Amino acid sequence: MDSKSIVAPGAEVEKLGDGYKFTEGPVADKNGNVFFTDQPNNKIIRWDAETGKFSTFSDQAGRSNGMYFDKKGNLVTCADEENQVWSFDKKGKPTVLVTKFGNKLLNGPNDLWIDPKGGIYLTDPLYKRDYWKRDPAMQQDGEHVYYLQPDGKTLIRVDDTFKKPNGIIGTKDGKKLFVADIGGNKTYVFDIEKDGTLTNKKLFVEKGSDGMILDEEGNLYLTGDGVTVFDKTGEKIAHFPIHKGWTANLCFGGKNNDLLFITAETAVYGLKMKVKGVK
Repeated sequence: MDSKSIVAPGAEVEKLGDGYKFTEGPVADKNGNVFFTDQPNNKIIRWDAETGKFSTFSDQAGRSNGMYFDKKGNLVTCADEENQVWSFDKKGKPTVLVTKFGNKLLNGPNDLWIDPKGGIYLTDPLYKRDYWKRDPAMQQDGEHVYYLQPDGKTLIRVDDTFKKPNGIIGTKDGKKLFVADIGGNKTYVFDIEKDGTLTNKKLFVEKGSDGMILDEEGNLYLTGDGVTVFDKTGEKIAHFPIHKGWTANLCFGGKNNDLLFITAETAVYGLKMKVKGVK
């Protein structure tokens, strides 16, 4: 398998929009409209799959970073401003889901994935933000991975072995979880147990990532220096240069769920694919 097997014939990376400060956290709703954040400007932006136009979903976004839709259509986000996890309803009204772990603030929730049961996995690295009003020091005893159980109340720590966990994505069946250790420049895969705990941590590839996504074929897309794609076995099958700077995150969106939507610093990009995202 190579890049030609996953990219639409003749397709190239195209700029969809720019003028942002730092784009992050793209995720598509069930109609293929993509929501992403402009974190320094505290906004969540919506890209319309029909028209390609952009609009502001929220301008009080809690400095949201990684995001994911729950089954009810709420947009769940890593709200970095107060080190929380938020849920936005369809009108953009937020509800706070997570405030603390063990009576302490989190370091700064960064990315999340929602499993088929409605539980939320999240990474909690420390990136010191100039907008924090709190002490910028580490709040927890390290940079760890957490799981908010489906009851929406119980937050447990499920891994404490990472240098700096960042990107996170699970398989549609809820059996495997991929977590990038951007601090160790590696990406690991875990088995997910019935109670949401993680077992059998295995090295998947010797490469870290900021955000990441899976396609319907089980290929894993990592970001940083453009987009790098690995098949199910961990073999590199493609690399897409995006621009000169940092490529932060990506998702599948568009009307047919076959547009790779990429956030890279001040702009967002699209690449038409043969493969589709996981629905």
